[in-house]
Amino acid sequence: MRRLAWIIAFLFATAVRADDPARQPGDLRVLSFNIRYGTAKDGADHWDKRKDFVAETIRKHDPDLLGTQETLPFQADFLKEKLPGYTFVGAGRDDGKTKGEMAALFFRTDRFEKVEEGHYWMSPTPDVPGSKGWDSSLPRVTTWVKLKDKAKAGRTFVFFNTHFDHLGKQARVESAKMLRQRIEALGGGALAIVTGDFNAGESSDPYKAVVTDPKTPAPGEKVKITDSFRSIFPERGPTEGSFNGFKGTKDGARIDWILHTPGLTTVSAGIDRVEREGRYPSDHFPVWAVLR
Repeated sequence: MRRLAWIIAFLFATAVRADDPARQPGDLRVLSFNIRYGTAKDGADHWDKRKDFVAETIRKHDPDLLGTQETLPFQADFLKEKLPGYTFVGAGRDDGKTKGEMAALFFRTDRFEKVEEGHYWMSPTPDVPGSKGWDSSLPRVTTWVKLKDKAKAGRTFVFFNTHFDHLGKQARVESAKMLRQRIEALGGGALAIVTGDFNAGESSDPYKAVVTDPKTPAPGEKVKITDSFRSIFPERGPTEGSFNGFKGTKDGARIDWILHTPGLTTVSAGIDRVEREGRYPSDHFPVWAVLR
């Protein structure tokens, strides 16, 4: 009976739309979306055939904060055109400018004031654009922005968006450690929110390196980092996969996460299984959370 109740709750959460009645004024609506790089030879799922679907999916969620992964410059330009109410921050992973994929983020222009922004590369030389670390197959970049929330006077927070390497096991662990260090350093006591494709599930070492275990926190952790999805669904289920391969697959690992630090509470969260006639906007499902 308990299992059935969990499944019903999970299915409901994955279907909730932008008009979720749980949301209240001042809540932060967060969306993380790996949009699949636009030059991939995906045939019927090529970017040109699904780009409007991607933009419509984002608008449906009406996010205050949006983190995208695998975003090439021309895809960023398209999203900037389709999301006129947002400010864009991003840098190509190959040169720190416009070459290569971006961990591009967007924030609602009318709600937030940008205080500071930056990028770092997940390598032993994080300030060197294009640097590749450990056993990573590619350069990997994290983009962050410090924002002042006009809806909550005096509230500032740092928004991180990242994409860990898909092959390098050590690189993912070191990237997770670096992310935690940056949250602690850049946050400086301010709130922090993280979106990303981590290419790892929650049984993995990278997850354990960045996310605080509520039962047994790791020694030396300076700040608690919460997995928004797991705070709403404390019991793991069999259909939480966030990579679908354009096939709608629900099993597998939940590799796309939205994380936050204390001072924020997850009100609702889910995985959007949106599809049209068997087609999906990306090879990843977008994941979302409402934070208060």
